[in-house]
Amino acid sequence: MKTNKIDHICIAVKDLEQARKVWEPILGKSGPDDAYIDEPEKINVARYWVGGVGFELMESTTPDGDVAKFIEKRGEGVMLISFNVDNTRETIKELEEKNYPMIGGARPFRDCEFAFVHPKKMNGVLLEVIDYKWKELEE
Repeated sequence: MKTNKIDHICIAVKDLEQARKVWEPILGKSGPDDAYIDEPEKINVARYWVGGVGFELMESTTPDGDVAKFIEKRGEGVMLISFNVDNTRETIKELEEKNYPMIGGARPFRDCEFAFVHPKKMNGVLLEVIDYKWKELEE
C-alpha cells in the first residue's frame, strides 16, 4: 500500500459550534475552510487546512450515528486518522490480502471513495483510506 500523505485527522465532538470556539483561535482561523453535512455518514463537519492536511471537527447529526456512539464509549477526542491513497478499492483489496479487517467496503464521498480499517488491528485507531484529489488545496 502506498500512502501519499496524511489526508485528515478527525476529532469527535458533542457540540460543533462550541468546539469551533475552542479550536479556531488555536488554528488561527475565523471559520472552517470547508464545512459540510454528510447525511449517509450522519456527520456535521468543520474542516480546516493545516499545512495541506485536513483537521476536522465532527459532530453526529443523530443519536445513533457513529460519532455519537464513539463519544458515548470513549468520550470526545481523536476518532480517526485518514491516509490519502491513489485508489481506495485497490487499497482495500491489498489490505484484505494482508489480513487487515475492513469495516464494510468502499463508501462514496464527493468525487472519490473511502474505507475504514478496523481499529482492533490498528492499535485502537480507526484508520481511513481515501482517494480524494483535493482540488480545494490548489485554489
